[in-house]
Amino acid sequence: MGINYLYPDFEVVRNQDRCISCRVCERQCANEVHSFDEATGRMKADESKCVNCHRCVSLCPTRALKIVKTDHTFKENANWKGEVIQDIYRQAESGGVLLASMGTPKDYPVYWDKMLVNASQVTNPSIDPLREPMETRTYLGQKESVIKRDANGKIITKTAPQLKLEIPIMFSAMSYGSISYNAHKSLALAAQELGIYYNTGEGGLHEDFYQYGKNTIVQVASGRFGVHPGYLNAGAAIEIKMGQGAKPGIGGHLPGSKIGEDISKTRMIPLHSDAISPAPHHDIYSIEDLRQLVFALKEATAYTKPIIVKVAAVHNISAIASGIARSGADIIAIDGFRGGTGAAPARTRDNVGIPIELALASVDERLRQEGIRGNVSLVVGGSIRSSSDVLKAIALGADAVYVATSALIALGCHLCRTCHSGKCNWGIATQNPELVKRLNPEVGSERLVNLITAWNHELKEMMGGMGINSIEALRGNRLMLRGIGLHETELNILGIKHAGA
Repeated sequence: MGINYLYPDFEVVRNQDRCISCRVCERQCANEVHSFDEATGRMKADESKCVNCHRCVSLCPTRALKIVKTDHTFKENANWKGEVIQDIYRQAESGGVLLASMGTPKDYPVYWDKMLVNASQVTNPSIDPLREPMETRTYLGQKESVIKRDANGKIITKTAPQLKLEIPIMFSAMSYGSISYNAHKSLALAAQELGIYYNTGEGGLHEDFYQYGKNTIVQVASGRFGVHPGYLNAGAAIEIKMGQGAKPGIGGHLPGSKIGEDISKTRMIPLHSDAISPAPHHDIYSIEDLRQLVFALKEATAYTKPIIVKVAAVHNISAIASGIARSGADIIAIDGFRGGTGAAPARTRDNVGIPIELALASVDERLRQEGIRGNVSLVVGGSIRSSSDVLKAIALGADAVYVATSALIALGCHLCRTCHSGKCNWGIATQNPELVKRLNPEVGSERLVNLITAWNHELKEMMGGMGINSIEALRGNRLMLRGIGLHETELNILGIKHAGA
């Protein structure tokens, strides 16, 4: 032990009066925390392996278990906190980069929680969504800013390809490999039923899921995994992944241990070989290069599908978005720094990028000032946690939002943040067949449909209270937002007034 000994983060509390040694916890724990002691006839726990996934707690038939955070601590020091010391110990021992999963747990400001929504009173009456029509359907793609007529004076009604969403929410990119087959199927089934879309991520599209193509966004990333003409034409839209909120400026890495037969075939890479996406696209070093890829993909799909460009929220995001809007792309997807991930360097995840709220407001304002807001639709993601977050995002200027972590939580994720280990006890972020089967795609799909349906009801309720009956009337309507606990610079970037003003 010595220098490198780290006390476990969590403790397993077992009520021996309730425990019947049924060994369910032992069978259900992929991390091998629980075991049966033949000598004493009792269950015991190796707490150093516990990731606090709650699987044992949830399935214990006698409620004999709970997991608590340890009260073991380092000497108090505002600068040298315990987690900082532990990370130094780990790197001093291994010499390696510390990996982390999901979004950052750091206590940065959450601007969604610092914005309040206005409501209608008296002169601008509210709308009852139970008795009056409310429109949450939206379309993503390039919009004409002026009415065009042909030589005979008739209005030209042909528009650029559009994505039709019954609800302004889509399931964000999560690759087959980072999440399981059953998780992907849950997302595909739910997207189909809801009339929205799910994103394949950069791992290609499993042949079983081509049948959901009308509700699928296929992604082209720097590694070009699984990209071929059939793949490009299988989906309703194509997304070029330039960046990701959890790790801006960094590529991807799926360990060879996760590259089984199905994933090898889908990604078109050798069995058990590491799938490494370079940080940059090696054919894109300018907006002009990006434009070439945009139109190459349009050519490959006969100009029938919208092209999305996904970028991470960084400090010069408004200038980047301005260039993308001129590249021929139909949709810009912006991913904030709280976005989740299967694995990222912990220092990058926790320190690089900016909040999606500030990025969105900045981009929407820049595109409006330049008169090109109609050239593209804006989709944002990076910790959209509730219907109120969706509402505020649209009021700040988004056309729709991406959700990923919220969707995984609906499937059973408990945010233990060890996705990179491949030992997800809930069958989500794993390729272990015994663990994958714990997630029933039919049940998972039903839970996702329930979640998004509930959010849609809440959206309508809140919009009705605002006196607004359509998403189109809400988009960019910052007059309906007020800040609380924000300083002048933040209010100016968000383009909103302080509460009471």
